[in-house]
Amino acid sequence: MTETQGSNPSRRSLIGWGGAGLALGAAAAGGAVAMAKAGDDVDPVAAEAGGAVEFHGAHQAGIATPVQDRLHFAAFDVKTEDREEFVQLLKDWTAAARRMTAGKPVGEGAYGGLAEAPPDDTGEALGLKPSRLTLTLGFGPSFFEHFGLRNRRPAALADLPQFPGDNLDRSRTGGDLCVQACADDPQVAVHAIRNLARIGFGKVAIRWSQLGFGKTSSTTPDAQTPRNLMGFKDGTRNIAGTETDRLKKFVWVGEGDGGAEDAWMTGGSYLVARRIRMNIETWDRTSLQEQEDVFGRDKREGAPVGKAKEHDEPFLKAMKPDAHVRLAHPDSNDGITILRRGYSFTDGTDGLGRLDAGLFFLAYQRDVRKGFIPLQRRLSAHDALNEYIQHVGSAVFAIPPGVRDSGDWWGRTLFSKEA
Repeated sequence: MTETQGSNPSRRSLIGWGGAGLALGAAAAGGAVAMAKAGDDVDPVAAEAGGAVEFHGAHQAGIATPVQDRLHFAAFDVKTEDREEFVQLLKDWTAAARRMTAGKPVGEGAYGGLAEAPPDDTGEALGLKPSRLTLTLGFGPSFFEHFGLRNRRPAALADLPQFPGDNLDRSRTGGDLCVQACADDPQVAVHAIRNLARIGFGKVAIRWSQLGFGKTSSTTPDAQTPRNLMGFKDGTRNIAGTETDRLKKFVWVGEGDGGAEDAWMTGGSYLVARRIRMNIETWDRTSLQEQEDVFGRDKREGAPVGKAKEHDEPFLKAMKPDAHVRLAHPDSNDGITILRRGYSFTDGTDGLGRLDAGLFFLAYQRDVRKGFIPLQRRLSAHDALNEYIQHVGSAVFAIPPGVRDSGDWWGRTLFSKEA
């Protein structure tokens, strides 16, 4: 879904994929291993084989990339005020991300170095496939209070207002930086965040993190729409990776967006992350008819009210006025469209015998002021779903453009005068 530069897999990554070449033999001439590219929502064979997603490109991978099965999301606070030290950290993180997404260990690896020194890599991903790992970095509003960058904060990176019904836990809210790790193997995703946190020790510290499973939306055309923990298909009309026109219109920051100080964000996007707790026990005692009325879709097929198939064009007026689909549809919101990339979560219980479970909502857009904020204002005021959910964590981040080549690094357009 993003523009990328092609590259050949390394010998180590080929070895790491094990027998993947056998599975791909029918799809790739000469048995060459196919790569799942960051810029195209294609290559399901490579995805099933645990292949690598191209790290370089005009846009960061992990946004329009085909959605993986697992998530480890981490928000960081900056602990250093030394600009050069922080820029070096970004370069070090980029080098580590480049290797991990290719299925390689960080630095010199987890063993074989000096016995008296900690190894460069923590080692728990040794022998595992790349698993389509993507790493996506962003800067929060509070980040621009550091390093004399206050006048570089984009206007589109707006602070989210307090929405009706919000009950935000401050320990799960905000952050100077974020890294979104998505992969088909949870250990690969956790390994990536763990290594970045280790590299950043003393310069950044994890503020909060969230594990996710069971993707709740798809960016792959014609793929089966995933279901959320309420049992309903979610994100039927989500932007697909092949829809370059919609991506350009609704997701990627364009030239001329904002003022001259915002030009460093061209090719980037803006992320809203919301931890949404579901009142699972109440929902599970609700009648099927009411559940379907709340969403505006049937539970079996996912078809909108009065229609036969999930992707049939909905007739919004046939739904109840407070149905979620009716209120969230672009036709009800002056065309507002966001790219959703959320995951389900279950984090034990709340101490009262109820599951701490729900949706970790991730949405990418071209401008938070024109995307999530007006949409959520409408939903928080009228959506019937509000009886069964509560927003308990929140953050917003500016996602800079992609790392274009081996000489580039995360955040260069913000920090480098040459850019």
